[in-house]
Amino acid sequence: MNVKDILDNKGHAIYGLPDSAILREAIGMLNDKNIGVVLITDRSGKLVGILSERDIIRRSLLQESGFRDEPVTKSMTSDVLTVPSSATIDEVMEIMSNSKIRHVPVLDGDEIVGLISIGDVVKRKIADAENEAAAMRDYIASA
Repeated sequence: MNVKDILDNKGHAIYGLPDSAILREAIGMLNDKNIGVVLITDRSGKLVGILSERDIIRRSLLQESGFRDEPVTKSMTSDVLTVPSSATIDEVMEIMSNSKIRHVPVLDGDEIVGLISIGDVVKRKIADAENEAAAMRDYIASA
């Protein structure tokens, strides 16, 4: 099972903003779409950062006022961990666990093809476990 399988099932929709956007716009998008991260791209559409709710909270603790009107680039994570669509679920889980992150953009080359979350991974692992248990029950019943 790989990331492409999850994206093909859940969809390839991503939410992003240009690196010229201000934090207020990102906060609005997170709230309106009920999502946890926004991908930040340059003019050519290349991924340059990821902005999470956690990034915004950290920024608000550093600067109580005025930060909402600053560029997203001041608050985003620019060293973004990504995976190709061919990555396995176990590889994504390892990245998420070791780096303590909940969202990983999926890139094929420089093209953003999706976003995978810890929820997507857990949902898939549960489905796989249920399918394996059903197969074992069927095997035992047929013996």
